[in-house]
Amino acid sequence: MTTYLLAGGGTAGHVNPLLAVADGLRARDDSANVLVLGTKEGLEARLVPQRGYELLIVDKVPFPRRPNKAALAFPTRFRKAVAQVREHIRANNVDVVIGFGGYAAAPAYVAARKAGVPFIVHEANARPGLANVLGARRAAGVGVAFAGTPLKGSDVVGMPLRREVVELDRAAQRAEAADFFGLDPAKPTLLVFGGSLGAQRLNEALEGSWEDILDAGWQLIHITGEKSEYVDPEVEGYVVRRYVDRMDLAFAVADMVVSRSGAATVSEISALGLPAIYVPYAVGNGEQRLNAASAVEAGAALIIDNADFTGDAVRDDVVPLLRDAERRRGMEHAAVSVGIRTGTENVITMIDEALSGR
Repeated sequence: MTTYLLAGGGTAGHVNPLLAVADGLRARDDSANVLVLGTKEGLEARLVPQRGYELLIVDKVPFPRRPNKAALAFPTRFRKAVAQVREHIRANNVDVVIGFGGYAAAPAYVAARKAGVPFIVHEANARPGLANVLGARRAAGVGVAFAGTPLKGSDVVGMPLRREVVELDRAAQRAEAADFFGLDPAKPTLLVFGGSLGAQRLNEALEGSWEDILDAGWQLIHITGEKSEYVDPEVEGYVVRRYVDRMDLAFAVADMVVSRSGAATVSEISALGLPAIYVPYAVGNGEQRLNAASAVEAGAALIIDNADFTGDAVRDDVVPLLRDAERRRGMEHAAVSVGIRTGTENVITMIDEALSGR
């Protein structure tokens, strides 16, 4: 029996691909021992046990960003975290470690190297995190979701995606999806969403332009975010939801998407062959713009900067694309060329290669 230790967490961007690979390993061999390493504070503390996996705990030790007391204490705290992971590896006879970034990943990489256990790295974002930058230097394999990600020795393997997205047949499920949202399956549909929390900028732009979208002959699904106070005009063909738990059906009925460009979002939209307009979140280190870059370069998507995405931008940039069926078809073909549905399988192949090379 092989024992796998999957390390990562903190945010959904780290936890979801980790869980996709865990599910893939278990589906392939139900006798495999799949363990997850994470912190008490991260999203993994809730999601991993819910999915039925054992969560092994490591202390959360952030890399110091400035000289202060935390920086002085960092070496001791990090050594303690590495020792915790080494004990988990020893106690569970771990055969291979797979890291997905986040606070748990860095000590996992160091502990695996010290224990003589092979480890691989998966990076979801086009701009890698520090833990994966350091881990890639000694890893048995490095996989990235996007071409151009600057990690040493990396191969583009795609994003491990949710099974409901990987297995989605948009054409076969379009009628069911249209019925779910109360839409006409024969009319084209634009899907607009900003992630689980929504996006105020997208909501404000749609508030002054949704009529133009409907006037162009399109239907509209607008996911505003759970905390949004957006007022639903309650008109036929315009579906407003604060949250949708069946995003697979939203994708099934969509003919084009306007959204933020988180790594998972871009990966799912490209894998499904959907043309897109991305409005990168302006806060952070610019990774959302970089996540969308390969799709834009391939001709599958456009970018509109957050500050520029207004009602006028919808009328001037989005609506003309809705009216241009030939251009959208070209974007669909380009999306298929860059989209990868086999991210989970590709990461598992890397794991197998690391084990065979021991």
